[in-house]
Formats: sequence, structure tokens, C-alpha cells
Amino acid sequence: MTTLKIHDIASAPEDSKALLENSNKAYGMIPGLHGVLASSPQILQAYQTLHELFTQSSFNEEELTVVWQTINVEHACHYCVPAHTGIAKMMKIDDNITEALRNETPLADAKLEALRTFTLSMVRNRGNVSQEDLDSFYAAGYGEAQVLDIILGLSQKVISNYTNHIANTPVDDAFKKFEWSK
Repeated sequence: MTTLKIHDIASAPEDSKALLENSNKAYGMIPGLHGVLASSPQILQAYQTLHELFTQSSFNEEELTVVWQTINVEHACHYCVPAHTGIAKMMKIDDNITEALRNETPLADAKLEALRTFTLSMVRNRGNVSQEDLDSFYAAGYGEAQVLDIILGLSQKVISNYTNHIANTPVDDAFKKFEWSK
């Protein structure tokens, strides 16, 4: 099992200290992932920036959750699935959506299911989706902007999911009740 150091503000490299202070202000704690990312101020800043940009994308909160959790589950991220389950609860996302995503079962809402299916295709095929995949996604009511927004969300999740695999980041206390494994 591999692990990477989890920094707090005192132990973090100088250029990460302000970024961790921002995390603490935003979440009332420093998430373990942010503590790990702090070893490289550039990746911590990139992650935080991608997160902010993705939350400002064309997706609503349900759609953000679908993209995040679809990627987290496909990547089998032991840390991000519980964290985004807790985040979904804070965002008041229907528990049926969250459970379907965690259990890899189709979503009841056809448009959200099209988003889940297309996101999954993007991950599994490393962006090499078929025209049929695109046509189905567009037929559900999405467009080119949403294709690109999924790539933005995927960029954020690659940073967190891959880091958590290498670091074996412990699930934060706030999200332990949502622990998950594939």
C-alpha cells in the first residue's frame, strides 16, 4: 500500500499554505485530498481552479453530481465516492440519484441517464467516443458545450482519483458514514 504525506498548513510548502487556508475557509476543515495535493502547490491550485470552473459550467447540481460520481465510481475512488456522496447530500440531491450512481444502476431520469452513459463512455474510451454516442447525448438535450464540460470535470477527477489511489488518502471523518468500495 502506498501513501503520500498529508499536509496541514504548518507542514505545507510555502506556496500551498494560502491554498490550504482557502480550503479550510470553504469547508471548515482541510480535506485529506487537499492536504496530499499540497506537496505540489501547482497541482493543488490546478485542482481548486478546475473544481471552481466545473461548478460554474453549464451543468446544474444534479448534473455535476452525475458527472463527478460516474467518474469516481468508474475509477473506483475509495475517497471521492464517499466525499461526493456527502457533497450531494449538502446540495440536496435526491438520494435515489446518489444510490444509483454508487451502485452503477441506470438513473430514472432519461436525460440524467444519458449524461451518465455518455460520461462513462468518455472515461472508458479515453475520449474516443463514437458518433452514435454523441448523437444519443445530443438527442437527450445536451450540446457541444456539455461535451467539453464533461472533459473539464474529468480533468478535475483524474487529479483527485489518481492521487487518492497513490496516496491511499483516508476518508475524512465527515464522510466516513458514506464509505464505499467497488
